[in-house]
Amino acid sequence: MRTDIDPCPYSSRRARPNGPKELPAGRERRLTPAIIAACWGTLALVPIAGAATAARFGSGPHITQGRGSFFGGTIMSTTADAIIVGGGVMGCSIAYSLASMGTTDVVLLERDVLASGSTGRSQAMLRMHYSNEVTTRLAWESLRVFRDFDRMVGGTSGYARTGYLLIVGPGDRHALEENVAMQRRVGVDTSVLNLDDLRTIAPMCVFEDGEVVAYEPQSGYADPYLVATTYAARARDMGVDIRTGTCIRKFNMSGDRIIGASTAAERFEAPVVILAAGPWTGPFLAGLGVDVAIETVRHQVIVLRRPDGHAPDHPSIGDVVNSLSARPELGSLTLIGIGETEVAAPEEFDQGVDLSVVEEASGGLVRRMPGMAGATFRGGWSGLFTTTPDWHPILDRVPGVEGLYCAAGFSGHGFKLAPMVGVVMAELVLEGHSTTIDVSQLGFDRFKEGRPMRSRYGMSVLA
Repeated sequence: MRTDIDPCPYSSRRARPNGPKELPAGRERRLTPAIIAACWGTLALVPIAGAATAARFGSGPHITQGRGSFFGGTIMSTTADAIIVGGGVMGCSIAYSLASMGTTDVVLLERDVLASGSTGRSQAMLRMHYSNEVTTRLAWESLRVFRDFDRMVGGTSGYARTGYLLIVGPGDRHALEENVAMQRRVGVDTSVLNLDDLRTIAPMCVFEDGEVVAYEPQSGYADPYLVATTYAARARDMGVDIRTGTCIRKFNMSGDRIIGASTAAERFEAPVVILAAGPWTGPFLAGLGVDVAIETVRHQVIVLRRPDGHAPDHPSIGDVVNSLSARPELGSLTLIGIGETEVAAPEEFDQGVDLSVVEEASGGLVRRMPGMAGATFRGGWSGLFTTTPDWHPILDRVPGVEGLYCAAGFSGHGFKLAPMVGVVMAELVLEGHSTTIDVSQLGFDRFKEGRPMRSRYGMSVLA
């Protein structure tokens, strides 16, 4: 079993040499293929946390000094009850939940700055529509947290209520109706809309004969960076040690048990290690000899400015017919998410957007909202989805490595589940099983035993 890994040579900020960068002020144009082509190389990246955030979170206690052989120098040694690998929204939520349940001797290790990976590049939509009860429950209970974040956690989540429309073609009518019935049994506020409802809720949209629409009035979006860093801040208030700029070079093993991890200058010792490293989870597990089909794919987010005279806002939508999702953003912007087929390596991928994808996404949105034909292209970014074969996450102990846990493979719908993922992972570690929501269906063994989760739709990210 390999325990040496080298995830540090890459940087999450690497991109093509000529982009992405800000679109020059005053250079907005009508959205046409020619103008899109002229804008190539002037794409805007989603704001990513900078040095100020790294400075905000310092080292915690439990530090001792020892001798070692890394570069012939002194190795610091830190002991804890648990180590979390990954400072995205999942790792920060897990850290907060562990501390809230009384386990505060925790170290979180992030190789860059908090929320600098997939979290900071999320489209950040909140919706409850799934084909399986376990993910519906995770999303619904998480929405309660997003809506009441200040009271329940202590800070702002950036929650904005837009409502959410899921639009399917005639062939998916039965699937949608079954899903809505299941979601209503769980308690989700959702229904199937008739034509009169649609004219009131979404007058800017057009619908073809036979299309069916489900509606969630409480869904919307939130701010992934604020959520992740607030979880981290509250966890640190309770004693959790948050380390940024900390690259793991080696997992430390004693037989089949993990006993910690090491960087170039420090050894971290703990009986529990939780992997919440997003796109880098696969390489971590491979380095430990764990065979799991985790793949990273590139997902693009296109930013348009709505034209004058168009409705100032519109609901968030999941459009199965046009294979896209879209949500409103402040400043009369609309964010379109599209593309889940291009396999991309986490150490280096194109962080801009493709011309062909901009045309495809804007064309699909115009078919759904004809008033967007006069929209202007404002840029975009790409992030990574970490996918499993069934496009559902893995929340489980890692087989064959005692003391190692995994929260990964969220397949593009992780942010909306993050509050409850923190809770159920903390329960799994501390109690041996999740009690708030039973996530036993989301284990490693479902793949080997032929029990994958099933989606009723062909659009994989809907799960």
